[in-house]
Amino acid sequence: MSIRRQELGDFLATLRRKCDPVAFGFPAGSRRRTQGLRREEVAQLAAISPTWYAWIEQGRDINVSSDALERLAQALRMDRTQRAYLFELAGRRDPSPPAAEPALTEALLAQLLSRIAMPAYVLGRYWDVLAFNAEAAHLFVGWLDGAGPYNLLDYVFFHPGARTLVEDWEARARRLVAEFRADSRASLEEPGFEEFIARLSAGSAEFADYWRRHDVLERQGGLRGFHHPVHGRLLYQQVTFRLVDHDELKLVMLTPRAADDTPGF
Repeated sequence: MSIRRQELGDFLATLRRKCDPVAFGFPAGSRRRTQGLRREEVAQLAAISPTWYAWIEQGRDINVSSDALERLAQALRMDRTQRAYLFELAGRRDPSPPAAEPALTEALLAQLLSRIAMPAYVLGRYWDVLAFNAEAAHLFVGWLDGAGPYNLLDYVFFHPGARTLVEDWEARARRLVAEFRADSRASLEEPGFEEFIARLSAGSAEFADYWRRHDVLERQGGLRGFHHPVHGRLLYQQVTFRLVDHDELKLVMLTPRAADDTPGF
């Protein structure tokens, strides 16, 4: 029995025992020998076989579909965190993920970034730059110091200054596309996503070529070199964070490094 399957069974059993039978439409009764709902009652609420549900709680090696997990989540009235944990334990993708937490305003993001003493910016779902600080505007001269809207992929592939500013542009551009493909795996069926990719591919043969390669890479840190028109060669250590409850947002920070370090891609 795998640890993950055992944890899934224990998680469901614990939630079941915390449920008040009366609140779920079942009589409390004095003959109940277990606290909370019975296994067969959960199975009834989720429209699955009682035996099948018992096997799930027992951690048996069975295949639990996303549809069955969704019915269990609804039957046990799971909140967004419990539901996400359920699907993660089962190794399944949630077909109907709960709505995200209220979006952070761009004004609040900008206020937070202003307190960071190094170039920093926040990327949205399609890598739109939602907020950035003054240090980032000074680094990305000709882009973030100008009028928006701002998008990182638009900048890399369409802005004439990107090929000069970004050191080893081709390698960085190719890696960015691979990172974006991996990052956007949950957005592939969105009409807006298809339009976004079609626009980039139509406008840049290089983007179209990189996208067709189907390379995928996680967005990782590393040394990033720039050839600034005023300050010359600059080197930074890039670190990217995802925000809790706002997984579509990424905070990118660039820590200055000594100029004699060698960038790695």
